[in-house]
Amino acid sequence: MKSAIVPAGEFKARCLKLLDEVAEKRHTLVITKRGRPVAHVSPVPQVGDFVGSMRETGEILGDIISPIDVEWEAMR
Repeated sequence: MKSAIVPAGEFKARCLKLLDEVAEKRHTLVITKRGRPVAHVSPVPQVGDFVGSMRETGEILGDIISPIDVEWEAMR
């Protein structure tokens, strides 16, 4: 994901337009004050982004609730 550095004054003047660009282009803004980073603005993850992309792809193949009759080594 790309990043752009924006001074706080410019961010204040162009806030809504910059937020639209973050959403559309999926990049992050680093907001600076006197040349020092103070905040970052990043897009909210969308369906299909890495976070949550495996949702609803698992499959239960057996009973996952009942106890098993095998003693684990950690239980000894």
